[in-house]
Amino acid sequence: QVHLVESGGGLVQAGGSLRLSCAASGSVFAINSMGWYRQAAGRQRELVAITSSGGRVDSDPPNYADSVKGRFTISRDQTKNMVYLQMNSLKPEDTAVYYCNAHQPFGAVDYWGKGTLVTVSS
Repeated sequence: QVHLVESGGGLVQAGGSLRLSCAASGSVFAINSMGWYRQAAGRQRELVAITSSGGRVDSDPPNYADSVKGRFTISRDQTKNMVYLQMNSLKPEDTAVYYCNAHQPFGAVDYWGKGTLVTVSS
C-alpha cells in the first residue's frame, strides 16, 4: 500500500503561481511513475503531468497535458518520496481539485491522494 498526501492548494488570482506537493509513504519502492491529475466541477478527471524520473533522465522526460505545457512543471525527489507541481501563469480554467497519483506496475495498481483544491479567480 502507498499513502499519498497532497498540500499547497488554495485561492490565487489569474496569472499567479502555486506549488503543489505530494508526500508518498508506505511501499514506495513498488511504484514507478508519479503524477498529477485534476477534476473540475462537472468534468472527468484528467491527466495534468506525469513523470518517472522527474526529468533527470533525458530519455524519460515528463509528460504534460497540452493545456498546461509551458506553464506547469512536475518534479520528483525520490530521496524524499515527494512529487511537486509548480504551476505558473494560472488561468481560471485551471480551477479544479488536483490529485496526486502513484502507479505500481506489479498488479497495475494506481494509488490516489484525497486531493487539494486550486481555485483561480479572474
